[in-house]
Amino acid sequence: MTRIATRPCPLRAAEMLRQGGIHPVLARLYAARGLTNPQELSSELAAMTPPGALLHIDAAAAFLADAIARRARMVIVADYDCDGATACAVALRGLRSMGAEIDFIVPNRFEYGYGLTPEIVALTAAEKQPDIIITVDNGIASISGVAEANRRGIAVVVTDHHLPGDELPAAQVIVNPNQPGCGFPSKHIAGVGVVFYVLLALRAELRRRGVFDAQTQPKLDHLLDLVALGTVADVVRLDTNNRILVAQGLKRMRAGRMHAGVAALFRVAGRNPRTANPFDLGFALGPRLNAAGRLEDMSLGIECLITDDDSRAWELAQQLNDINLKRREIEAEMQDTALLHLDSFEPANSSTICVFDPDWHQGVIGIVASRLKEKFFRPTITFAPGGDGWIKGSGRSIPGFHLRDALDLVSKKAPSLIDKFGGHAMAAGLTLRADAFEAFAAAFEEVGRAWLSSQQLERVIETDGPLEDAYFSTDFIALMDGQVWGQGFAPPVFCDDFRVVSQRILKERHLKLLLEKNGARYDAIWFGHTDALGERAKVAFRLDANEYNGVTKVQLLVEHAEAA
Repeated sequence: MTRIATRPCPLRAAEMLRQGGIHPVLARLYAARGLTNPQELSSELAAMTPPGALLHIDAAAAFLADAIARRARMVIVADYDCDGATACAVALRGLRSMGAEIDFIVPNRFEYGYGLTPEIVALTAAEKQPDIIITVDNGIASISGVAEANRRGIAVVVTDHHLPGDELPAAQVIVNPNQPGCGFPSKHIAGVGVVFYVLLALRAELRRRGVFDAQTQPKLDHLLDLVALGTVADVVRLDTNNRILVAQGLKRMRAGRMHAGVAALFRVAGRNPRTANPFDLGFALGPRLNAAGRLEDMSLGIECLITDDDSRAWELAQQLNDINLKRREIEAEMQDTALLHLDSFEPANSSTICVFDPDWHQGVIGIVASRLKEKFFRPTITFAPGGDGWIKGSGRSIPGFHLRDALDLVSKKAPSLIDKFGGHAMAAGLTLRADAFEAFAAAFEEVGRAWLSSQQLERVIETDGPLEDAYFSTDFIALMDGQVWGQGFAPPVFCDDFRVVSQRILKERHLKLLLEKNGARYDAIWFGHTDALGERAKVAFRLDANEYNGVTKVQLLVEHAEAA
C-alpha cells in the first residue's frame, strides 16, 4: 500500500526564513525539513564545522606530520565503493601535495573480504613494505587486521565513518565521528569527508611547524569535487555540513574546475557538468565508479580519479561505463530470479524479505536488495555464495528499522547463526553458513515482526502540499535546481488535485498525461506505470523542465497518484 502524506511545516520557522530574505516557497520547503535559521543555508566553506571538533584529529595530524618529516612510507587501504574510491583519491592527492610518500592498495573484495583484514595486511606488507597503513572509509571494525599490522610493526591510522562495534581496534589513532566520546555534530559525514577533514588538520599542523604559510600551502578546496561525489554516492544524510561540502563541489563542477576523471565520468554518462546536481552524482557518476568495485576491483575507479591526463581519464571512464553496462545486465537477470523466488510472497504475512540463489553474483546483491525493498517496502537481505559453504548477504532497510541493530539482536539471540556483520541503519552486510540460511531468515523475520508496525510497512510518499500556480515556471525550477537536495534533505514533491484531460501509454511502459488545474494545463508523465487514472486525481509530483525542439516547458514527473 502507498499513501500520500503532507510534510508538517512549522509556520513560524517558515516565516522567519522568509523574513531572512529567502524565497517564500523555499522558506516553506526548508522549514518542513527542519531548518530554522538562514545561517544553516550558508554553503560557504567558512560555515563548516571546524576540524578540531573531531576526536583525535590533532593527534592524527601530528602523527602524519612527523611521518612526512621522517619520509615514512604510507599506504592507503580503501573500501571498494564510490565513497572509498573518492576517499582514496582525496587522501592520495592531499597527502602527496604535503610531501608524503604514499601509495594505495585495493584488494579484491571477493578474495579478501571487507575492511582491513589480516590477509590484506599481509598482502600490503609483501607488496608495499609500508611503515604506516591509513584506512579510508573502513577500519573501525578491523580488530584482527590492526592487531596483525601492529604485530608486523606497521602503525595504523583509521579514518572511517561506520558505526563501531563493542571493541575498537588498537590503532595508532582513530578519526571517526561515530566513535565513543566524539562530539562532532555531523555524525553523517561520509568516509571521504572524514579524510578531507584530516587533511585540513594536517595542513594546519604543517603551517604551525613552518613547513607552509598561507601563501605556499597546498589548496585543498581543489579536492571538493571528489568530496561531493563520494558524499552523495554514499547516500549519507545531507545535514548542514554535508550540504556545504556538496554545494562547494558542485560549484567547482559547474565552473569546469574539476579533476580529469570526474569530467570524463560526466562525459561518458552523457551529463552536463555546467548544470551538475546531486542527482547526476548519485545516479550517473556514482554507479559507474561503484560497478568496478562490484564486478572487478576498484583500482580502475581510483586510477580514473587520480590521473591528471585527460585522455587516460577518458579511456578509464569508458572502461567503467562498460563494466556498469555488464553490471546492469547481471542485475536485471538476478532481479527476475528474485521475483521468481518471491512468486508466492505475501507482503501481508511478512515483515522482512530474505532471498538466496546459488547462481547470484556477490557484487550485485546489494543493488538487488535495494530494488526489492523499493518494490515490496520491506527490510530486504539478498544472499549469494561466498565460497567454502559460506553465503554473503547484503541488506537494505526502510525508515524506522535499524538494520545493523537488527542483525546485532539476531546474533545475540542466536550466537551461532551469523559469522560476521556490519553496517548502518539503512544498509548492512553479513556472512552465514549456507545451511543456516533458513534459520537466519526466520530469526530476522521475528525481529521484523517485533519492531515494525503495519503503519511502518506502508509506503508513504511525503509531499510539500500544493504549489501556487505562479511557480509552475522554468524560473522557479531553476531556483530549486540551484539548491542541494538529497538523502535526509528530500527534493521537493508537491501534491494537488487535477482534472485528467487525457492519458495514453508511452512505449508500453509509461503513462503520459495532460492534467488541468485552475484552467492551466500541464504535461505529466508517470514512469514505469501503465494503469489508467480516473477523471480526477490527487497527484504527487516533482517539477521538471523538459526541453523539446529547442523549447523548454514545465512537465510534472508523477511520483504517485490516486483517485481524488
